[in-house]
Amino acid sequence: MRCPFCAHDDSQVKDSRPTEDNTAIRRRRQCESCGARFTTFERVQLREVTVCKSGDRREPFDRAKLEQSVALAVRKRGIEQERIDQLVSGIQRQVETAGESEVASTLIGEMVMEGLRQLDSVAYIRFASVYRDFGEAKDFEEFASAVHEAGSEQASTPVRSSRAKSRD
Repeated sequence: MRCPFCAHDDSQVKDSRPTEDNTAIRRRRQCESCGARFTTFERVQLREVTVCKSGDRREPFDRAKLEQSVALAVRKRGIEQERIDQLVSGIQRQVETAGESEVASTLIGEMVMEGLRQLDSVAYIRFASVYRDFGEAKDFEEFASAVHEAGSEQASTPVRSSRAKSRD
């Protein structure tokens, strides 16, 4: 593995352990030339997936880009990194196991929207404002109102206990 500090080609693995969600292996390495230490992550890649973007552009699926988008949406929301990693890994798994070599960027965007909706409403609205390209404050207000109403409906739906169900 090439050292990010001096670009030397050889490094020694000092420690290996699985990540919290067991989707990757975290390796601590030390450069044999300059002695600097750095961390790498090894993940399973099931297949090469190409993302079809608007204007007939195509680019390889990039987990780091997905992580960056989600991280921006959840910034300063106090959400545990493990939950963010689980969301990103889940989306990546869905994309790679879909059986298609090409996936529309809109499909990935909708997966992120759904994951963020379940994770945190503010992060969901933040992501939506960029993804749906809100042009003015009114667009933002309407979307936030819809999210609030949907949350209120879910909160007001009575939850029946298993004992109540068995009496029916």
